[in-house]
Amino acid sequence: MLKSLDIKNLTVFSEAALHFSPQLNVVVGENGAGKSHLLKAMYAVMAVSAEEGRKPGALPPTKNLLKTRLADKLMAVLRPESLGRLARRKKGAAKGNGRCEMRFVFDDQKLNIDFSFAVKSTSEVSIDKLPELWMEKIPVFLPTRELLTIYPGFISVYESHYLEIEETWRDICLLLGAPPLRGPKESRVKELLSPLETAMGGEIELDKNGRFYLKAPGELRMEITMVAEGLAKLAMLARLIATGALMDNTCLFWDEPEANLNPKLMKDIARSIVQFSKSGIQVFIATHSLFIMREIDILLHTAPYRDVKARFFGLLPGAEGIKIEQGDSVDDVGRIAALDEELSQSDRYLDRE
Repeated sequence: MLKSLDIKNLTVFSEAALHFSPQLNVVVGENGAGKSHLLKAMYAVMAVSAEEGRKPGALPPTKNLLKTRLADKLMAVLRPESLGRLARRKKGAAKGNGRCEMRFVFDDQKLNIDFSFAVKSTSEVSIDKLPELWMEKIPVFLPTRELLTIYPGFISVYESHYLEIEETWRDICLLLGAPPLRGPKESRVKELLSPLETAMGGEIELDKNGRFYLKAPGELRMEITMVAEGLAKLAMLARLIATGALMDNTCLFWDEPEANLNPKLMKDIARSIVQFSKSGIQVFIATHSLFIMREIDILLHTAPYRDVKARFFGLLPGAEGIKIEQGDSVDDVGRIAALDEELSQSDRYLDRE
């Protein structure tokens, strides 16, 4: 589990020290506040470690390997023109001045890593603290859109052509294509799948040609391309549960889980998020939805989830870039403009004549 992250001069962030919950972490901010940058940077670092550790004959981490692999992954996930574009340029500073620094602290100190790069960096980072081990569990990053409809042939096309698409899409498609989990954990999988399959009205299937279907009771199968996008997002989540990608001791990063969902499906998503957190998955979500935040807060105050530890992070504009306010409740995130607008509309609706 990731315990803390110190960042300096990362895109819109000047400097911040974030302290995470081992269960649920909610990052809140309006558009352009850097929510996605934060989640993607964390995911990229953890994904590199897991990917390298799974290679045949993998050796312990070395600076020579990590300085290029980290740079490659950050570039592939965040898609800047050059690595140095991720380093925040200070106003009034000399051209080329500025250095991005990131420090990751995990429960297992042997995974800790510090690295940095300058605005002129192109293909390497500087490793200041080398981890002793690779991560065992592959992190999961869910983008704002569903990917089941583009799955057939996507991985082969991505790896054989230059596409201006972030690598999180390729990573998640690799996980979607894994076979369903079998064995002692099947009962656990069924428990997590049950509410999602109820919401979808069926279960998700992958045929031998690489096409996904939603199978309803009575053997009725519907191509995933004909399913509403909101339901397809639930289906993607269900598939990741079925394959075991979302199981104990992994990390889930989810960018705007509310995208393209109606309020009823948002309730289902919020419950899944809290259930994942309770079941041993460290969850990070980025949102500007008041509905999602309220639904999560409601669930955290119900008997089944009162023991779930949550942390909230508010991304707020400041004179020196985006500042981060954090705490153990929604009230600790400060005044987020997007949330204020939703509250204001509710007041205006109630006050109408």
